[in-house]
Amino acid sequence: MAARRDLALLFTAAFARATAVGLTGVVLGIYLSRLGFTATAIGAVVAFGLAGVAAGTLAVSFRADRWGRRRTLVALSLLTAVGGAALAWASGLGPLLAAAFLGMVNGMGRDRGPAFALEQAVIPALVPAERRTTVLAWYMLVQDAGHAVGALAGAAPVVLRRWFELDLVASYRFTFGLYAGLSLIAAALYLLLSPQLEVARAEKSPAAAKLSPESKKIITRLAALFGLDSLGGGFLTGALVAYWFFRRFGVAEESLGPLFFTVRLANAASYLVAARLARRIGLVNTMVFTHLPSSLLLLAVPLMPTFGWAVAIFLLRECLVEMDVPTRQSYVVAVVAPHERTLASGITNLTRNAAWAAGPSLAGFGMQQVALATPLLAGGVIKIVYDLLLYFSFRRLRPPEETSPD
Repeated sequence: MAARRDLALLFTAAFARATAVGLTGVVLGIYLSRLGFTATAIGAVVAFGLAGVAAGTLAVSFRADRWGRRRTLVALSLLTAVGGAALAWASGLGPLLAAAFLGMVNGMGRDRGPAFALEQAVIPALVPAERRTTVLAWYMLVQDAGHAVGALAGAAPVVLRRWFELDLVASYRFTFGLYAGLSLIAAALYLLLSPQLEVARAEKSPAAAKLSPESKKIITRLAALFGLDSLGGGFLTGALVAYWFFRRFGVAEESLGPLFFTVRLANAASYLVAARLARRIGLVNTMVFTHLPSSLLLLAVPLMPTFGWAVAIFLLRECLVEMDVPTRQSYVVAVVAPHERTLASGITNLTRNAAWAAGPSLAGFGMQQVALATPLLAGGVIKIVYDLLLYFSFRRLRPPEETSPD
């Protein structure tokens, strides 16, 4: 009973957090553009936010089990709320960079931060091994439902401006106030979690926070590959993709909000399909055989002549691109021992977040100095390389449930 209650609380908190992230992914780049910042500066703010995410994930990887998982989740939510409030009122580039970093502001439009990494380690301990991938798929579905609602709320600045006759900047500041409020809701939910989530006393020692030599070898290789994938993903943050549609086709927030709402719904619907597919063809095959076509579709998006065609190809890509997420999460925690899961999850998410942090600045520079479509093209090529390397490196290493006799 306690496990089911904790799962419900974790899922609800993840929904609130994902809603905030989905909102930021749509409005952050346009908000900074409205303030007069260049694409390079926008990329820098997004990068600093992701650097903060990476720093938070590093702390979670090595310290969360010793600090207490519930306490860590609450602290992360409070920092996010403070960062969102500071972002709303900062004006110069320096204060904006500081607010983004300290508040771990995630311009990706997808929640892959330290709280996500910790929950990824906690959830498998609350369910049997045979249900692990399915429950993680439902967790991701709930998250992307939040992303979808947040993306739809990207129209909030326009709505607030019309309803309350606010100036444009003030309407954005109220929108970031909503972002902070959602983070506070998540913090309150985490306070209700049971002690069952905490690790045993013996596993809190520094010696326990280590990987076995075999696990270390596996996680190091996975982390390197996930970092490559995330470098490509860093070119494709929701903030920058929204900015690309805004600049390429002149589409404003009231149209981009519904677009990214539909994107997140497409992502969410794919997770349960991924869980079913993984039971048939395996986790690694599901990761690669869905992600590679999505990367090829991404390369086609900037070649489309109209907004309608670009949206159609982009949505088709989004139906596939996130199917590797629950399968990847399940694979990471399956190939290590249970007491290694927090560290393994933290390390793999840390490399992803660090690579994400590097991508937006490069993407913003490329958009300004090379071509507006640079993020989509570079991101697609990098992801194709990742897909091929992942398949040939791990196709023979299967999780226990795929090697056990029926």
